[in-house]
Amino acid sequence: MAVEGSVGGTTIGLHMAADVIDGGGRVLWIGLAMPNPDRFPQLFSHLSPVAASRFHAMLIAGALDKAVDSIISAAANLPSVELVVLDDWCEHSGRIPKRELELISKLGTKISKDIRLLLISKGTVDASGQRQGQIFARSENYFTTAGYDIWTLSRSPNGHHRILAINSEEITVRITDNGIESIH
Repeated sequence: MAVEGSVGGTTIGLHMAADVIDGGGRVLWIGLAMPNPDRFPQLFSHLSPVAASRFHAMLIAGALDKAVDSIISAAANLPSVELVVLDDWCEHSGRIPKRELELISKLGTKISKDIRLLLISKGTVDASGQRQGQIFARSENYFTTAGYDIWTLSRSPNGHHRILAINSEEITVRITDNGIESIH
């Protein structure tokens, strides 16, 4: 999921994590920092402490290669892992280095096909103006070729809502205290 800055990408990831945990699954959350200490309890408030213990967070602190190996091991050894989230996993701008793309490919091929992998990073804009849309995934061709769905999250034109685009389908959503809700 390619996001504009501060539009709720982490919130969507946490919302998905809470849904997986509520359904009995386990989540591996990997990022440069822990999720916002105010948002986390809001989105997990409906879960019991026992259920919330199925949320496993790891910090990557710039060592993506070590994190990928740890994620592969945890996904193989922990029961019922259903979702792996890498939040803010690469630099905020510019090309994603080939080595990092190779590490993500390794992760995608080494974990079970039953585990969803959500990669959240800052997107880019089309400076040429030839593409429609507000935000685009960096290394989009690489991920599309590898079989990933491309999601983007941007502000709506009025700024009050968000546009979540999954492949080519756009959904207008609102960020709430409890996560996200679709606007019809």
